Amino acid sequence: MNKTELVAFVSEKADISKIAAAHAVEAVFDGIAGSLKNGVGVAIFGFGSFKCTERAARTGRNPRTGEAVKITAKKSLKFSASKTLKDELNPKKKAAPAKKSK
Repeated sequence: MNKTELVAFVSEKADISKIAAAHAVEAVFDGIAGSLKNGVGVAIFGFGSFKCTERAARTGRNPRTGEAVKITAKKSLKFSASKTLKDELNPKKKAAPAKKSK
């Protein structure tokens, strides 16, 4: 699902115009991005959590020449799905009833 499809889904599900849905989706994305830029994690109950982590500077190798290359430090984003979302993606099958022994 891309952003356009998400806006259409929100519009239909919430029974609002696509313009209003687009503003709502943008507001959610802006809120998440703003919190992460400020170093504050975002936890959405039943969905998951986003957090920003720091990657240290390191030395890498150019695969073509084998030459050492400096890789600068940067921030990275991590997402952890909630247990509820994981359970929805991987529903447990009901166990077959145990056979009675005679």
